[in-house]
Amino acid sequence: MSEHYDVAIIGAGMSGLAAGIRAAHFGKKAIILEQHNAPGGLNSFYAKDGRKYDVGLHAMTNFVPAKERRAIFNKLLRQLRIDRAELDLIEQKSSRVAFPGVNLRFGNDEALLEAEVERLFPGQIDGFVRLSVAIRNYPDLDLNQPYHSTRKWIKQFVTDPLLEEMIFCPLMYYGSAVEDDMDVGQFVIMFRSIFHEGLARPAEGIRLLIRVVLDRYRKLGGIRKMKTGVKQLIAEDGKISRIVLQDGSEVTADVVLSCAGLPETYALVDPSLVPDESNQAGKLSFSETIAVYNSLPETWGWGDDTIVFFNNAERFSYRNPADPIDLRSGVICLPNNFEFGDRPLKEGLVRVTCLASHDNWCGYSDEEYEKAKTDWFERIQKSILPMMPPSTREYAGDLVATDMFTPRTVKKFTRRARGAIYGSPEKVKDGRTSWDNLFLCGTDQGYLGIVGSMLSGVVMANEHVLKG
Repeated sequence: MSEHYDVAIIGAGMSGLAAGIRAAHFGKKAIILEQHNAPGGLNSFYAKDGRKYDVGLHAMTNFVPAKERRAIFNKLLRQLRIDRAELDLIEQKSSRVAFPGVNLRFGNDEALLEAEVERLFPGQIDGFVRLSVAIRNYPDLDLNQPYHSTRKWIKQFVTDPLLEEMIFCPLMYYGSAVEDDMDVGQFVIMFRSIFHEGLARPAEGIRLLIRVVLDRYRKLGGIRKMKTGVKQLIAEDGKISRIVLQDGSEVTADVVLSCAGLPETYALVDPSLVPDESNQAGKLSFSETIAVYNSLPETWGWGDDTIVFFNNAERFSYRNPADPIDLRSGVICLPNNFEFGDRPLKEGLVRVTCLASHDNWCGYSDEEYEKAKTDWFERIQKSILPMMPPSTREYAGDLVATDMFTPRTVKKFTRRARGAIYGSPEKVKDGRTSWDNLFLCGTDQGYLGIVGSMLSGVVMANEHVLKG
């Protein structure tokens, strides 16, 4: 006889873990089903040649002082009953948006960005301030709002095309599943998260966050089964009646929360549906290179930038590229350049993320794939030279390790349709599907990023598990 649960959660990503904590805290019998052996989903870690690498995490958004109790991050931690001190958060130094001939710097004090806009775009400062106020007052947690183009909405505040593109660049790279645009609700969330609040990271990286969250879930009695993929969701009378696992066993649950994604979840109910071919499949995927050095970036003269969002083309383009990788824009993350104080990382790290084509990378043979990775790694490293301080561009090569992931990697380890990290451009804000007890949480519910994913898990658990 199959085991029955109050809630079954598909996926041990940050949204699934947060939903599990919230449900278990109120005495619900919860189980998390994860197809892989490592938790974290799109934000995880792995070991290679004795080193541990973060996946996904450049920085956690929404950083605010602990005293700001009404801030979303601090509210989230209270919902999860997690002590903020356990996360050992360290702030960014400062970051910038780098376009040809223009650098717009920002940090964890929003006054810096406002001063930079006034300095570089003096005719836009009044509109920018009105934009900032409108964002503060926007009801972004309203789950019933339809998609609304930010490209149209923002023009009532910002009329300089360059400033518009420089605002969009970091917000799109950190949270848009839509080509060359964003839903206003998502834009507002990301603007607040990055520009109004700020960036930080656990000193130990994503491993620490996952460990804290897992520990909380375990202590509440939540059950987690790894290497336990879901093969099919059986629908009867408008509800999910049984969950068939890859090993053939079954479980049942009053409520099913799926972190698998919109097209991926529907394919679990109807296996004839192919997620990659779905109209809801995302079009945007990424590659990332990781370069490890014996020396720290600050010794090269690159000690001020924590994250650089760059564009070296005449116009910023955020869309699925025709080439395997679009070298015209991207994100450079220097994990060493957070405020570590007297406990710096031992090795220098440079991570570079660029838009990448799923069809190209997943169309290669194994031999072609390895050759393409070697070729594009070198091309990516050369492409970021203009974004580096002049003193660092000729630094001696003390490279000791490298790695690279592509849309093919994302597809293999997450089963995301088309390797789309931000999932479907069609977000389901209330989480509801065509089946009464099946709900989405995580990326395709609509809250993106690490904090957004955890918030999605909490909101969906509150709405569909605890209220029920």
